[in-house]
Amino acid sequence: MTKADLVFSQGPVHTGDPARTRASSLAVTGERISAVGHDEVRELIGPKTEVVDLRGKLLLPGFQDSHIHAVYGGLELAECDLSGIEDADDYLRLVGEYARPGLAWITGGGWSLDSFEGGLPTRRLLDAVVPDRPVYLVNRDHHGAWANTRALELAGVDRDTPDPDDGRIEREADGTPSGVLQEGATDLVGRLLPAKTAADRLDGLLRAQRLLHSLGITGWQDALLGVFNGRPDPSDAYLTAAREGTLTARVNGALWWDRARGADQIPELVARREKLAHGRFRAGSVKIMQDGIAENFTAAMTAPYLDGCGCATANSGLSFVDPVALCAYVTELDALDFQVHFHALGDRAVREALNAVEAARTANGRRATRHHLAHLQVVHPDDIPRFAELGAIANIQPLWASHEPQMDELTIPYLGPERAARQYPFGSLLRAGATLAAGSDWSVSSPDPLAGIHVAVNRMQPGATDGRVFLPEQRLDLATAVASYTAGSAHVNGMDDAGTLRPGHLADLVVLDRDVFTEPAEEIHAARVLQTYVGGSRVYSAS
Repeated sequence: MTKADLVFSQGPVHTGDPARTRASSLAVTGERISAVGHDEVRELIGPKTEVVDLRGKLLLPGFQDSHIHAVYGGLELAECDLSGIEDADDYLRLVGEYARPGLAWITGGGWSLDSFEGGLPTRRLLDAVVPDRPVYLVNRDHHGAWANTRALELAGVDRDTPDPDDGRIEREADGTPSGVLQEGATDLVGRLLPAKTAADRLDGLLRAQRLLHSLGITGWQDALLGVFNGRPDPSDAYLTAAREGTLTARVNGALWWDRARGADQIPELVARREKLAHGRFRAGSVKIMQDGIAENFTAAMTAPYLDGCGCATANSGLSFVDPVALCAYVTELDALDFQVHFHALGDRAVREALNAVEAARTANGRRATRHHLAHLQVVHPDDIPRFAELGAIANIQPLWASHEPQMDELTIPYLGPERAARQYPFGSLLRAGATLAAGSDWSVSSPDPLAGIHVAVNRMQPGATDGRVFLPEQRLDLATAVASYTAGSAHVNGMDDAGTLRPGHLADLVVLDRDVFTEPAEEIHAARVLQTYVGGSRVYSAS
């Protein structure tokens, strides 16, 4: 009998396998799980077997993130990082401290819209701390940027500059740009940023990978392989790391759909897919950003946004890709075996994406392309059952489904009560038979899966004490929330031999410091990752 290389014993083991959800021991031989069970696993322990005692801990399938920007996040960690704070004065202090002599541009991001009245900081605030050099800081959701006067001057952006079709320049009363650029307008300044080198991008990836492994993440889908918002295409970093053997995670990349072009780009996407495949990295998805975000009124809605007085405006948001053309594009991509990864936040964008999936299914039949819609902030009740009917996967970002200032001050008042009650309908999607996958959208929000699972179960932010549950009927049970971050995301990423713990599957594993299934739900976020394994090899240890 071949002895195991690694055995986890004394349980508990949460397998995620419906045939056997719990066990007490698991064995690994090579890269794969060789046994799951109880006392019988002891027979596989030999003199060279490493044994991990699970008493007081929990073994789970490794987490996977179905929507993340890992390289961008890693790069931002080395820039002016504002993501850990909320106060406007602290932002300015950090910008001033970061603006050391010799830096031609001050770049970074992570500021939150709710830190400023109306979600709109001004160029003059930045001018006060950095008057002589350009400053360009993307916001936390990466759908807008904050620039100082010098940056706007270098870009030639003034009161006569028209808004681009896919964005908006926020302005002062006389038309002068105020300092915030929304959506496609960010490129007016972003295109001038100093180029990141290939070495920078690789360092960003490896920096991000270390962080993600420390959070129990063993694989992910990078949601944007392309140039966006002044950021470089991260594809080469993944390919280099895969070839050099430093990519320890399993990654599927989503190739960026250039919304200024049409079907003429599809042959290029096919060529890129063939080129970007090595080892644990491949690029089998295409990312189509169909709309923006609700906080800046660019998420595509079926009815107009409200103004501050509760009256309907003339704005229903933006559909970045013509809905009729979208159906044709997705049908062609589907026929070429591409998965389509939609950014669909407003209910009109969700409907347009589902219509495109339906067109592809009608033309091509049911294929194993696993199209998925990410974000799903507002979903019309009529479209909830369509996910299961079409085999479209609901790619959820649970951390956003709670009461916090950006939700309460910048979103709910402008949606109105009926639409606000349709936000992040995880429970409704599950009950209607949809497959759920989960991701973080890091660096938009924390990449910590345990924080996301906490919010999916509680619909409250970790550590919240005010008792306000956000749409409690949309809560998920813990097993479903965990499955969304494991089996669900593995399914989206095309990793059918991961996401559950069963013999023959990849030994992508995470050990927590407690059994979250026996702890109070409000304490889920307090759990910590002790060890992470990919293919049976330890890639992170807390000790």
